[in-house]
Amino acid sequence: MSEELIKDIKKTPKSIRFVKKYLLNKYFIVILFFLVWMIFLDSNSFLVIQEQNEEIKRYEEKIAYYKEEYEKNDAFYKKLMNNKEEREKYARENYFMKKPNEEIFILVVDSTEVKK
Repeated sequence: MSEELIKDIKKTPKSIRFVKKYLLNKYFIVILFFLVWMIFLDSNSFLVIQEQNEEIKRYEEKIAYYKEEYEKNDAFYKKLMNNKEEREKYARENYFMKKPNEEIFILVVDSTEVKK
């Protein structure tokens, strides 16, 4: 009987023997299930971690941008607070402030003429 079994095993193709020997192994199945679970199904899966890393990168870029803007504004503020002429110039240009007995003329350019 064992000779018949050995002959049957030898007759089966290699691919079927490979499947029976390795792919139907209970350890292989458990490890495969574990990997699929950890990569796709778990709440801390690989895909979720990748999305969170991308979000962290976006926030770090925003932080760098806002730090740069803060430094620009801080330098401008210090320049305004330390120089009276700069403060007056800024107020006149942006808020149309004027000295007593002074007139301000605002020139408006017609946008249709600019296009021509």
